[in-house]
Order: sequence, then structure tokens, then C-alpha cells
Amino acid sequence: MENIIDYKNVEIRRNEHVALRGVDWHVGPGEFVYLLGKVGSGKTSLMKTVYAEVPVESGDARVLDYDLCNISGRDIPYLRRRIGIVFQDFQLLTDRTAWGNLDFVLRATGWKDRDAREARIDEVLKVTGMQTKAYKMPHELSGGEQQRVVISRALLNNPGLILADEPTGNLDPETGSIIMAHLYDISQTTGTAVVVATHNHAFTRAFHGRVLRCERKMLME
Repeated sequence: MENIIDYKNVEIRRNEHVALRGVDWHVGPGEFVYLLGKVGSGKTSLMKTVYAEVPVESGDARVLDYDLCNISGRDIPYLRRRIGIVFQDFQLLTDRTAWGNLDFVLRATGWKDRDAREARIDEVLKVTGMQTKAYKMPHELSGGEQQRVVISRALLNNPGLILADEPTGNLDPETGSIIMAHLYDISQTTGTAVVVATHNHAFTRAFHGRVLRCERKMLME
């Protein structure tokens, strides 16, 4: 099967400054990949190019068979529907329950049938062990529980790729390990590629994956 992510000699700029240059990056289905690097090393900029929030300045970049160098504004929402994103700061809607957060995403992405939405929400909450907390508001959940809701949200549209940008950054070490275990299990059991940006090198020993580093404006294996 073709690569989910396929970058060749890509340059990325932020505010006219080069963030990364000469990026060759290939991620296949089901792969678990770490992006390591200091703050400001380009990890987040690289991830944001994947869902077309940051443009690719030059080179060849394809994600899920979309050409990022020539993608139209009309196609960007369709690309993003095929990518699950897990943020460090959760970004849950605070005025609705965990279940309501997931239902909001499904309705926004074209799921019109309520029974189908309910079935899908039940499926993803079961994967993350959150089915008994579905009707709690975000402020009633611990940080780890909120992040499991975020992972559930990322899974809703059966993505080919999950991007997790510092997904354990706001969590204690034990809870962080639980979250990483969920992400790792998803990559192993569903064939979804998972890319995790993290500062925590211990995870690379606990959950085997390919390790890439952002250093000196380059992506190195």
C-alpha cells in the first residue's frame, strides 16, 4: 500500500524563517512514529503541514494521496476529515458533554443519521474506555479522561492517520503512559498510522516505533 505521508525535499517556513529544509519523510499504514526535538525545532510546524495549516514552500508533499503543494482550499476539509488530531490542550467544547463533543464532530462532517452517530460514538468510547463517562462535562473529567475523549474524537471518521502533538504534555507520568498505550494500541490493531511529537524519550523505549529527530532545521532518523 502507498505511504500515508510522502515528503521529498520539502522546505517549511514560519514567518519568513526556515523551520525545516530538505525533509524526506515517509510514513506507511499502521506505522507508529515519534518526532523528537526541542521546543522550536520544527516538530509542530511539520505536523501542521500535514493537515495544510502551514503551507509547504517547496519540494513534493503528499498526504493520503492529496498533493499538499497544489491542494485547493475546497479540498482541505476533506483531507482533514481523514486525519485525527490529538492536541496537548484537549480543545474540547466546554458547553457540552463528552458525548456531545463527539456528536458535534460527526454532525459537522456529514453524519445525518442519529442512530449511526450513536453507534459510532459508542464504538470509539469503548476503544478508549470512556463509555461510562460519556455524559460528563469536560470540567468533570480528569486530564487523562479528557485526553481519552480527544482520542475518541480523533477516531470518529476512521482516519488513516492520527497526529498527536505533545499528547501527554499536561498529564502526570502515569496518566501519560496510559494515553500513549491507547495510541500505540490503535496503530497496532486498526492499521492507522500514528505520529507522536513528544519531549519524553522514555516513551520510545516503552512503545516501539520509528524515531525521527528535528535538529538543526533538518529531520533526521
